[in-house]
Amino acid sequence: MPQIAFTGHLRRYLDISTAEVSGATVGEALDGAFRTNPRLRGYVLDDQGALRRHVSVYIGGLPVLDRQRLTDPVTDSDQIHVLQALSGG
Repeated sequence: MPQIAFTGHLRRYLDISTAEVSGATVGEALDGAFRTNPRLRGYVLDDQGALRRHVSVYIGGLPVLDRQRLTDPVTDSDQIHVLQALSGG
Protein backbone atom coordinates (compact mmCIF):
# COMPACT_ATOMS: atom_id res chain seq x y z
CA MET A 1 0.00 0.00 0.00
CA PRO A 2 1.20 3.56 -0.66
CA GLN A 3 2.36 5.59 2.33
CA ILE A 4 0.98 9.07 2.85
CA ALA A 5 2.60 11.72 5.04
CA PHE A 6 1.55 15.24 6.01
CA THR A 7 3.68 18.26 6.87
CA GLY A 8 4.11 19.43 10.43
CA HIS A 9 1.94 22.45 9.64
CA LEU A 10 -1.09 20.20 9.06
CA ARG A 11 -0.18 17.96 11.98
CA ARG A 12 -0.30 21.02 14.23
CA TYR A 13 -4.04 21.39 13.58
CA LEU A 14 -5.09 17.78 13.10
CA ASP A 15 -4.13 14.51 14.73
CA ILE A 16 -2.60 12.88 11.65
CA SER A 17 0.51 10.91 11.00
CA THR A 18 2.11 8.86 8.27
CA ALA A 19 -0.14 6.00 7.28
CA GLU A 20 -0.47 3.25 4.74
CA VAL A 21 -3.54 3.77 2.59
CA SER A 22 -5.08 1.81 -0.24
CA GLY A 23 -5.71 3.23 -3.67
CA ALA A 24 -4.60 3.20 -7.29
CA THR A 25 -4.70 6.99 -7.66
CA VAL A 26 -3.68 9.89 -5.45
CA GLY A 27 -7.38 10.72 -5.02
CA GLU A 28 -8.17 7.23 -3.75
CA ALA A 29 -5.18 7.35 -1.40
CA LEU A 30 -6.30 10.72 -0.02
CA ASP A 31 -9.81 9.33 0.47
CA GLY A 32 -8.27 6.65 2.68
CA ALA A 33 -6.68 9.33 4.85
CA PHE A 34 -9.95 11.30 4.94
CA ARG A 35 -11.83 8.26 6.20
CA THR A 36 -9.68 8.15 9.32
CA ASN A 37 -9.71 11.94 9.75
CA PRO A 38 -12.70 13.60 7.99
CA ARG A 39 -11.66 17.15 9.02
CA LEU A 40 -8.50 16.74 6.94
CA ARG A 41 -10.52 16.94 3.69
CA GLY A 42 -11.28 20.64 4.21
CA TYR A 43 -7.61 21.48 4.67
CA VAL A 44 -6.51 19.63 1.52
CA LEU A 45 -9.41 19.90 -0.96
CA ASP A 46 -11.66 22.75 -2.03
CA ASP A 47 -15.46 22.55 -2.43
CA GLN A 48 -15.06 21.05 -5.91
CA GLY A 49 -12.79 18.23 -4.72
CA ALA A 50 -9.61 19.71 -6.25
CA LEU A 51 -6.42 20.44 -4.34
CA ARG A 52 -6.52 23.79 -2.60
CA ARG A 53 -4.33 26.45 -4.16
CA HIS A 54 -1.79 26.39 -1.34
CA VAL A 55 -1.59 22.60 -1.05
CA SER A 56 1.01 20.55 -2.91
CA VAL A 57 1.06 16.78 -3.23
CA TYR A 58 4.12 14.84 -4.32
CA ILE A 59 4.37 11.22 -5.34
CA GLY A 60 7.89 9.87 -5.09
CA GLY A 61 9.27 13.41 -5.03
CA LEU A 62 7.36 14.57 -8.14
CA PRO A 63 4.37 16.92 -8.00
CA VAL A 64 0.97 15.54 -9.02
CA LEU A 65 -0.08 16.63 -12.49
CA ASP A 66 -3.86 16.38 -12.10
CA ARG A 67 -4.73 18.83 -9.32
CA GLN A 68 -8.44 18.83 -10.28
CA ARG A 69 -9.44 15.16 -10.49
CA LEU A 70 -6.44 13.65 -8.63
CA THR A 71 -6.05 10.80 -11.12
CA ASP A 72 -2.25 10.49 -10.95
CA PRO A 73 -1.50 6.78 -10.47
CA VAL A 74 0.19 5.44 -7.34
CA THR A 75 1.75 2.07 -6.66
CA ASP A 76 2.07 0.08 -3.46
CA SER A 77 5.65 1.28 -3.01
CA ASP A 78 4.95 5.01 -3.51
CA GLN A 79 5.48 7.68 -0.89
CA ILE A 80 2.89 10.47 -1.05
CA HIS A 81 3.66 13.77 0.69
CA VAL A 82 1.01 16.42 1.33
CA LEU A 83 2.35 19.91 2.01
CA GLN A 84 0.46 23.05 2.83
CA ALA A 85 2.43 26.02 1.53
CA LEU A 86 2.69 29.07 3.71
CA SER A 87 2.18 32.39 2.04
CA GLY A 88 2.75 35.96 2.99
CA GLY A 89 5.23 38.66 2.40
